[in-house]
Amino acid sequence: MATTSTQPVFIAFQDNNDTRPIIDAIMADNPNAKLNEMPALVKIDCPGRLVVRRDTISELAGREFDLREIYINLISLAGEVDETDEEFVLEWKTS
Repeated sequence: MATTSTQPVFIAFQDNNDTRPIIDAIMADNPNAKLNEMPALVKIDCPGRLVVRRDTISELAGREFDLREIYINLISLAGEVDETDEEFVLEWKTS
């Protein structure tokens, strides 16, 4: 059975108006996450596990959000992806 690692994961987006609700939602739902803003890029590092929740983004964006929309402005990520219609989770799994 796989267990979750404490190794850090990250996700990086283009820095624009479309990604602001996504970034704000990730920061709200992941209290251990660290926001790194660079010119034209926003990278979010998190120890162990990072969760992106559709409901939180929808609330902050003021509209229904399809999680597949995160791929439009996604630059890079590190971690194994577990994806449903409601959550996009990054974590490293160990056996």
